[in-house]
Amino acid sequence: MNAAGFPLLSLLTWLPLVGVLVILSVRGEKEVVDSNARWTALWTSLIVFALSLVLWFRFDKAEPGFQFVESLDWLPEFGVGYRMGVDGISVLFVLLSTALTPICILASWEAIGTRVREYMIAFLILETMMVGMFAALDFVVFYVFFEGVLIPMFLIIGVWGGPRRVYAAFKFFLYTLFGSVLMLLALIFMWRVAGTTDIAVLLRTAFSPAAQTWLFLAFLASFAVKVPMWPVHTWLPDAHVEAPTGGSVILAGVLLKMGAYGFLRFSVPMLPEAAAEFAPLIFALSVVAIIYTSLVALVQEDMKKLIAYSSVAHMGMVTIGIFSFNKQGTEGALFQMLSHGVVAGALFLCVGVVYDRIHTREIARYGGLATRMPAYAFVFMLFTMASVGLPGTAGFVGEFLVLIGAFKVSFWLALLAASGMILGAAYMLYLYRRVVFSKLTRDDLKAILDLSPREIAVFVPLVLLTLWMGIYPSSFTGFFDASVNAMIGRHQAAISGAHYALEIVR
Repeated sequence: MNAAGFPLLSLLTWLPLVGVLVILSVRGEKEVVDSNARWTALWTSLIVFALSLVLWFRFDKAEPGFQFVESLDWLPEFGVGYRMGVDGISVLFVLLSTALTPICILASWEAIGTRVREYMIAFLILETMMVGMFAALDFVVFYVFFEGVLIPMFLIIGVWGGPRRVYAAFKFFLYTLFGSVLMLLALIFMWRVAGTTDIAVLLRTAFSPAAQTWLFLAFLASFAVKVPMWPVHTWLPDAHVEAPTGGSVILAGVLLKMGAYGFLRFSVPMLPEAAAEFAPLIFALSVVAIIYTSLVALVQEDMKKLIAYSSVAHMGMVTIGIFSFNKQGTEGALFQMLSHGVVAGALFLCVGVVYDRIHTREIARYGGLATRMPAYAFVFMLFTMASVGLPGTAGFVGEFLVLIGAFKVSFWLALLAASGMILGAAYMLYLYRRVVFSKLTRDDLKAILDLSPREIAVFVPLVLLTLWMGIYPSSFTGFFDASVNAMIGRHQAAISGAHYALEIVR
C-alpha cells in the first residue's frame, strides 16, 4: 500500500466498473435507460478524474522510484502478484486517461443514439483498462490490461462506427493481437529467467545480449503496432475513419501512447544493449513514417484520415526521442505524447462537430465556416496551430526537445525529423483553409449553427490545457524529470558496463 495505506490506484482502476453495475441495474423505458446511462457514465468518470488529481498534488517529483505502491499476492508460487504504482513516466498518462474519458462521454451525448447503455459501459470498461495498464507494476497484470483494451475498443468501432466498421474493427484487433502474442512469449521467457513478473525486479535483472536481441524484437512486434510505426500503421486510418468521434479521441489520445509507453517501461530500461543496437533501425522507420505519412496526409480528402496520418508522423517524433537515449529526447518524447493526446483528440472533436451537423467528412464539402461558426473557427485554429508546433502551444515544446535530443545523435536525423514540422504545417493549414476560409456557397452550410453550450464545455478544458502546456511546460516536465534521469543513467551504465566487459574479453 502507499504511505497512507489507501489503495488509491486500485480505486481509480476499478471505480468505473461500479458505474457499469449501476447502469446495468436500471430498467425501464428506453429514454430513461439511455439518460441514466449517460449521466451515470459522466458522473463516474468525473469522480475518477477528481480522484486522479490526488496523484497530481501528492506526487513527489524528486522521487525517481514508484509511488502509491500497492501489492497483493495473486499467484505467489509463480512470482505473480497484483502490484500497482506510478512513477514520473506513468503518472501523467493516468491523468490523461481519466481526463479524456468524461470529455469523450460528453462529446457522445447526442451523437450516439442507439445502444446508448452498451456504449457507455464500453467506455467505462475502457477507462478501467487504460488506467490499470499505466499503473501496473507486474508484467502479467500489465499484459492483462494491455490486451483488455482491445475488447471495448473493438466493440466501439465495430458497433457504433461507420459503414466499414466491421472491417476496420477486425483489422485493428488482428494487427494488435498478433504482436501481443510475441510479447507474451517474451514475458514467459523473462519469468523463467527472473523467477518473477515484478516489473521492479525485472528492471534490475541482467539479460544476456543474445536474449536481449530476441526479447527486443518480440516487444517491437507488439509496441510498434500500437504506436503505430511504419509499415504496421495501416490499421490506424481505417480505425479512425470508421470509429465514432469519442472512439477516435480516445484512440488518438491514449491508445497510441501504449506502444511508446511500452518502449519506455520495458524495451529501453530492461534491454539496454539491444535497444542501443536497434536504435538506427528505429530512427530509419521513424523518419520514413514522418515524411511518408505527411506526404500521404497532403493528398487526403477525408478530414479524419488526414488527422490519422498526422498522428503517425507525430508518433514518429516520439520514437526518435525515446531512442535518442538522452534527457532532452526522452523528456521531449514524453511531452509530445501528452500534447498529442490533447491536441489530436481535440482535432477529432473538431471534425465530429461538423460531422454531426452535415454528416460528411469530405474536405471539399465544406468551406467558409468562419462566417457562420466563428467560435468553432477559433477553436479549430488553436488546435491546428498546436498541431504544427506553434510556440506558446502544447505542440511546440515536445517537438523542440525531441529535435535537440536527435541533434545530439546526428545532425541528419534532426534535419529529417524537422522536415515533418514543415510538412505538418502544409497539410494542417491546407485543411484549415479549405474548411474555414473558402467561399461559403452551399445552402446547408449557410444554416449551420455554431458551437452549442455542451460543445463549448467539451472544448474549454482542452483549450486551457493546450495553452497551459505551451506557456508553462515545466509544470509537466517536472513530473518525469527524476524518473527520466534515473532511466537514462541506468541505460548508460549498462551500455558502459557491456563495452567494458567486451574490452576485457578482447
